[in-house]
Amino acid sequence: MCQYSAVDGLPNNWHLVHLGQLALGGAGLVMTEATAVVPEGRISPYDTGIWTDEQAEAWRRIASFVREHGAVPAMQLAHAGRKASTARPADGGGSLGDEAGGWQPVGPGPEPFNGYREPRPLTAEEISALPARFADAAERALGVGFQAVELHFAHGYLVHQFLSPLSNHRTDAYGGDFSGRTRLALEIADAVRARVGEAVPVFARLSATDWTPGGWAVEDSVGLAKLLSERGVDLVDASSGGNVPHADIPVGPGYQVALAERIRRDAGVPTGAVGLITDPAQAEQIVASGAADTVLLGRVLLRDPRWPQRAAATLGAEARWPVQYLRAR
Repeated sequence: MCQYSAVDGLPNNWHLVHLGQLALGGAGLVMTEATAVVPEGRISPYDTGIWTDEQAEAWRRIASFVREHGAVPAMQLAHAGRKASTARPADGGGSLGDEAGGWQPVGPGPEPFNGYREPRPLTAEEISALPARFADAAERALGVGFQAVELHFAHGYLVHQFLSPLSNHRTDAYGGDFSGRTRLALEIADAVRARVGEAVPVFARLSATDWTPGGWAVEDSVGLAKLLSERGVDLVDASSGGNVPHADIPVGPGYQVALAERIRRDAGVPTGAVGLITDPAQAEQIVASGAADTVLLGRVLLRDPRWPQRAAATLGAEARWPVQYLRAR
């Protein structure tokens, strides 16, 4: 659901990613939110996608704009699974019927999410075709100027639905034990890395825990992170939750940083920290202390699009300013 903000012409739901240290202004990576790889993978009818060449061409000028301002454009590739076919938040959210522009969602099984439409269980053949769809989308993104991709395996969307025993009750090769439930994620990672080559950064976003007994846990994320790293995933973006309603999530400033730190330490892979990181000193400390290699910002930039410039002033660093705003520097 990319909409353009009035500031800088960037979509107002993009992340600014700070790599290695607290990079400021244009010296970061700008990432799209969930971009569907197939039509039924959209969250709402208003979501963006990249399952056709025509859609890819529409992204070209956006990727070019990001590069022109000194940042790296990246695309987050996603499939909503059983959480698809919903109204956009501005219209109140909730499940959509066909008469309202919705469609039949799909998932690992027939269990719906929190009163949403009942999904149609994917066949094994349909599941095995999905990695190529992610790879096609990654190739299209690179072809129009994006320089990195992120695989969205979090927040209760399709791949997370396969990962968690709370939502995956299959008894075939894509269900059952840890090996079966992670099969789709690993096949997608393999397909995307093979298609984009070795030089392109590939991230994976995980919900590191379901915050629910009997669900996906941080220990599982550590194990999956190791396997993803072996398949060429460069960084794990450690978020959490989203797969089941009423999870007991201890929301607070930086509440997911410990998850990124645990995966970084125990899996030996670079991680990104995300979630209620709002203060420049807080963000700087996360990276400086080694809790994570990357800080990702989302909602704070919606509230304050000039956050990077303010952070630069706070931390005594230089930030890039759009030329139209130089008088305010």
